[in-house]
Amino acid sequence: MDDKSASFTRLSQTEFGTMPETGEKVMLYTLRNRNGMEMSVMNYGGIIVSVRVPDKSGRVEEVTLGYDSLEAYIRNNPYFGAIIGRYGNRISNGSFTLEGRKYTLPANDGTNQLHGGPKGFDKVYWNIAVADDSSSLKLTYHSPHGEQGYPGNLSAEVQYALTDDNEIRIDYKAATDKATVVNLTNHTYFNLTGDPSRNTILDHTLQISADSFLPVDQRLIPTGKLQPVSGTPFDFNTPAVIGQRIEDDNEQLKMGGGYDHCWVIRNHDGSLRKVATLTESRSGRKMDVLTTEPGIQFYSGNFLNASIVARQGPCGKRAALCLETQHFPDSPNKPSFPSVVLKPGETYTSTTVYKFSVVE
Repeated sequence: MDDKSASFTRLSQTEFGTMPETGEKVMLYTLRNRNGMEMSVMNYGGIIVSVRVPDKSGRVEEVTLGYDSLEAYIRNNPYFGAIIGRYGNRISNGSFTLEGRKYTLPANDGTNQLHGGPKGFDKVYWNIAVADDSSSLKLTYHSPHGEQGYPGNLSAEVQYALTDDNEIRIDYKAATDKATVVNLTNHTYFNLTGDPSRNTILDHTLQISADSFLPVDQRLIPTGKLQPVSGTPFDFNTPAVIGQRIEDDNEQLKMGGGYDHCWVIRNHDGSLRKVATLTESRSGRKMDVLTTEPGIQFYSGNFLNASIVARQGPCGKRAALCLETQHFPDSPNKPSFPSVVLKPGETYTSTTVYKFSVVE
């Protein structure tokens, strides 16, 4: 398929709904490449609504969880495909101290704040501009001082690009007028089989380039220590089938109800490089994850359940997984972790790439 084909359209737009409080029109933008791959994004939450990818036979199928209506996302969305901010993952006791001042955040995960709070970036309206060549989308959002308890007026920008190499590239950027904390990520749920209503992610094979991970307490807050993965079910340096380990008699697996932990990327230097690979043998699909971030949160869909009915049907436990590139959870309260502080005059930047292919 090439650009001159009458059947090929790089970008299309359709109306997806209306924001209930403001009346703003929500549009669905669908990017396509020459290989038949598609990615759809909407204004609400900057959500990746759909990703359709060819398998080893060339059959294009959906590989993410999502809904077919805006109403469903507003009613019950376990962060399907969303931009997460200001702070991805958990902040202990919904508070942190910055430059001598304590900030209290609204809790939405027991005593913790999770993924930016009750109305994080996943639930706000993002302005979307289409690139001149229709290969990417630039999303922008202004988060006012005090929103969800965070200091500073924050200008956030996220660019989604779909390349002809079957890459989804996500570039994050942010600036503030007052010292704050920032940790942006994306929460897309993947199942490479193309049918998550019938096939879980337990037969997927995962590889993660990490010598250690962050053990958590009963609230899923990191203890602050780094634990070697060697000799544990957390060692994915050699590709391993997820289902062969997830039920191991391991205290940390029991704590999270499965995998819901952050791996510490080996030899992190801020450059963009491959940190994980996910494969599924029946479809032959493969997804490499590249990032500039120091950590990757592997979440094995432990809290999904049949009451969540996505476009493909009920989403039972482990119907899909997330590989969220990010700084470490609870970093604002862990001085030994890499800093997440952003100050006036600085620019927060981060890049992640999800590259799809088929197993050779």
